[in-house]
Amino acid sequence: MNLKKFIINLFITLFAFSSIADENKLNNQNTELSFYSGMFDFSDDGKKSTLIGFEHQNENLNRDTFLGNLSPITGALITADNAGYFYTGVEAQYKIGSINFTPSFTPGLYHEGDGKDLGHVIEFKSELQFSLDLSGDSQLGFSYNHISNASLGDKNPGANSYMFNFFKNF
Repeated sequence: MNLKKFIINLFITLFAFSSIADENKLNNQNTELSFYSGMFDFSDDGKKSTLIGFEHQNENLNRDTFLGNLSPITGALITADNAGYFYTGVEAQYKIGSINFTPSFTPGLYHEGDGKDLGHVIEFKSELQFSLDLSGDSQLGFSYNHISNASLGDKNPGANSYMFNFFKNF
């Protein structure tokens, strides 16, 4: 199955699953899953590639701080060129009506595969994400991130990516 068909099937499955969510779970939700797809390193014509990924957040671990509501997140992405990034870090959550703004910072491990050489196995992802509440348990969003090794390697080309996100609380 090619990547485009996989992404289409993934989103059809997610929307079907969200439509049959048990209403009793709405009051006891403590886990949020995000599935996303987009373009890895869109600013590099030679190495840009489609990507898919997921992210997990356990709302039981949220903490209110002077910076806002902070939460640990963990996720992974893979590109059509078999590059992969596994990460864990923290995100802040700010709500403006039905719009959510969630900046995050996540160190992680990068594997080049047949994709772009980012210069080091340790990379850092800074992300800005906006999402819109669809219902009590799902959201649609858009995010932009930059992955860089902070000059840990001999080279540090970085990668700029954008993604479309679907969030589901369980």
